[in-house]
Amino acid sequence: MTKKKNSEYKKKGKKHNKSEKQYGKQHAAQRSQTGGKSKGKRTANNDRQRSQKTVTAEVACTGLTDGGKGIVKWEGKQLEVAGLLPGETAEVNISKKGHFFDTELKRVIKPSEDRVNLSHSSPNEGVGCHLYHMNEHAQKRFKQKIIDEIMKPFGKPEPITTMEVPFYYRNKNVMTFGLNKKKQIICGLYAENTHQIIPMERSIIHDQKADEIIQTIKGMMKSFKMQPYNEDTGKGFLRHVLVRVGKKSGEIMVVLVAASPMFKGSNNFVKALRKKHPEITTILLNVNNRDTSMVLGKQEKVLFGKGTITDTLCGLKFDISAKSFYQINPVQTEKLYAKAIEMAELTGKETVVDAYCGIGTIGLIASKKAGKVIGVESNKDAVRDAIHNSKRNGVKNARFYQGDAGEFMVKMAARGEKADVVIMDPPRSGSDEAFLSSVVKLKPKRVVYVSCNPVTQARDLKYLVKNGYEVDGIQPVDMFPQTVHVEAVTKLVLKGSR
Repeated sequence: MTKKKNSEYKKKGKKHNKSEKQYGKQHAAQRSQTGGKSKGKRTANNDRQRSQKTVTAEVACTGLTDGGKGIVKWEGKQLEVAGLLPGETAEVNISKKGHFFDTELKRVIKPSEDRVNLSHSSPNEGVGCHLYHMNEHAQKRFKQKIIDEIMKPFGKPEPITTMEVPFYYRNKNVMTFGLNKKKQIICGLYAENTHQIIPMERSIIHDQKADEIIQTIKGMMKSFKMQPYNEDTGKGFLRHVLVRVGKKSGEIMVVLVAASPMFKGSNNFVKALRKKHPEITTILLNVNNRDTSMVLGKQEKVLFGKGTITDTLCGLKFDISAKSFYQINPVQTEKLYAKAIEMAELTGKETVVDAYCGIGTIGLIASKKAGKVIGVESNKDAVRDAIHNSKRNGVKNARFYQGDAGEFMVKMAARGEKADVVIMDPPRSGSDEAFLSSVVKLKPKRVVYVSCNPVTQARDLKYLVKNGYEVDGIQPVDMFPQTVHVEAVTKLVLKGSR
């Protein structure tokens, strides 16, 4: 089974409204969940709806949604307001659009003690950060409450592992390019459920050097007559810029995602960019000519350097390509993986199956304490990278195979082969019954389930518990500070195997 959490993912941001006010700027008009969400591009009908009357009301916040929005009541309706905290009173702009209500936080009248007002040096640098207005203690309580509620059927989770410095942690930044109404080049993130770009120069969670490089590229485009791609007309060249940073190695990869492989003046562009940023170690051109929300296309050309960067994780070196799945927050990843290895209870004799193994990170780290590691991944490029990473780290007891992990384990069981531990780290959608049933057939003594979506993890745990396993530990980890997302690693034990 393939791992696609970060290889080609959809860009999402916050929904934007021109009448942004003091606190509403980073949390612009969010659609209240009284009937659903809008989808797709902005239409003439949407424009007519936007022109409907907006009222300003004073409201009191009574709680938070799982998405971190404040819950308020207005004229007998429950609405959601981004950027509002429980106990606060505020002025909110409310507009009705069909069966939906849009809300925008205009002004906080009575702030909560949990509110933190960061001094922003750049417009929109909190876009995509649902919780940036909460202090670290409030964020911790919010995430702990969510994970406790989701995992209630399986036991009480441990206290969430937080991050000492919860800013600028991302090792992968992606910005989308386009033109504003004045035909000026802009770059930023897509507004929620639209293809409208919210312009931003930097983010409070992005690597600062990566954002600086992207702004340099934006500034160079005019002199190199490089036009941003227009998805409505199909004209233009540059769609996105992706920057990967090796947080420990210092190596930097720049990926120019273009609509065409024809890059006139590419040599001069690369020289000019490297002159301004000599720290860049490789530059690639990725061609995405599809009508898609995916960032990366299939065609790729190295313009400078080796085409990959290297970084160190848990003492091992990993080569990372543009499409590699590699955890976004390496500081928290080391804590997460250390807990996963602890839960595996390895003594040096166990056979470990690393399902959804990607480029082999967890499996190779586990190999230090295991007897044998078998990694399975359907993406052939990832398997190639895993084999390469195994060799460069001198690992002798790990083997990696291309294929469906579920089918692989069923065949292992049919041959009478055993696995003591299965480590699984599926995408946000979780696993499926076919894979989970293969785990049950193989009957490992322990299953270590790493998840970036506790909701789908809880669904999968229910299946495993129903089929002979019991949960023996849940450790949440705050991998994505300032956002609502939380990762969790859970240990399951085969009943009767202790």
